Amino acid sequence: MSPEKLVRMANQIATFFETQPGNDGAERVAAHLKDFWEPRMRVALLAHVDAGGAGLKPLALQAADLLRERA
Repeated sequence: MSPEKLVRMANQIATFFETQPGNDGAERVAAHLKDFWEPRMRVALLAHVDAGGAGLKPLALQAADLLRERA
């Protein structure tokens, strides 16, 4: 899957959780990615973050950091 598609998908998830109440959006995005994305999709997202994370919303970047911490 292309980095552009992963960025678009991660940003869609982040946009949804930005609209939800509470301050745990990054945790909820990370949980969604862990529960519903294949491991290789998560690996590709983290590789994109390592390469600078171009195009990712701040909430998606925070979620990626949480994913990395929990891996």
